[in-house]
Amino acid sequence: MRPRVQPFKTTTKHAASSAPQSNLEILSKSKGRAKLQGRMSEGSSMDRIKRNAQEAKETIEALKTELGVINRDYNSILAKQLKEENARLQAAVDEARKKLIGLEIQNGVKQVPLPEQKQLEPRVSTPQPPEPAKPKKKKEPKEPKPSADLPVDIGRLDLRIGKVEDVQRHPDADALYVLKINCGEAQPRTVCSGLVKYIPIEELRDRSVLVLCNLKPVKMRGITSEAMVMCASSPLGVEVLIPPPGSQPGDLVECQGFARQPDAVMNPKKKIFETVAPDLHTNDQLEACYKGVPLNNPGKGNFVSKSLKNVPVK
Repeated sequence: MRPRVQPFKTTTKHAASSAPQSNLEILSKSKGRAKLQGRMSEGSSMDRIKRNAQEAKETIEALKTELGVINRDYNSILAKQLKEENARLQAAVDEARKKLIGLEIQNGVKQVPLPEQKQLEPRVSTPQPPEPAKPKKKKEPKEPKPSADLPVDIGRLDLRIGKVEDVQRHPDADALYVLKINCGEAQPRTVCSGLVKYIPIEELRDRSVLVLCNLKPVKMRGITSEAMVMCASSPLGVEVLIPPPGSQPGDLVECQGFARQPDAVMNPKKKIFETVAPDLHTNDQLEACYKGVPLNNPGKGNFVSKSLKNVPVK
């Protein structure tokens, strides 16, 4: 009889190690891997958010800089356009004002200049060196002041020879010249004369003229006129009177039969010149006369017009 063979039995430990893993263990490991992957994904997302935030910040700063440049350029362009428009408007206003003034002068409207505003100069606290003593000017002998009972005639007018040293167009009046005339005094006189339409400017330079010197100075479009150039005048034209040869600046003009007793400055209210003017005219020989008596530069001759006969002198 054979002995009974016992079947082979594995130990419990070996059986357990070779048996398949349970679902619980698989689930636990899966959760671990998911958690690790989640942490890694969370870290990369934060980095991406930080990068996006930095890029957004840099973009905003760049946009701010660009917007500032655009604003400056726009303001510069707008300011330039406003300046150009203002210049055009100012030129149009000046042109309209000149035309209006010209029309008013043609229609006999008296021009009243606006008072000039003097700018105050800032005071300087630093001491100034003493100015050198100026030589005293010799006082010219004054003609005696006529009394109120003197006759109103050509003798009350201070007529002298003058020489035009400079002539320019008036900056604010198209019909006026501004002349500097040497009348034999320390300084030349400034004279505004409405001769632009009648006499070319070249014909006035360095020319000897007859000047009425004791009118009250008056401003004409902002420039003070201190005398008047005497001319023969008619609807046919205007001609400056021609002094006799050899006349010098400051020579006194006389009219035979009428004593020369001019006022220092004629009072406009007494209308002395307005009373004398109707008797000033040229004769058939082109001579400038008062009541038919020629105006004369003693020892040198009479004053004449170039071509106008028997017309008023004013």
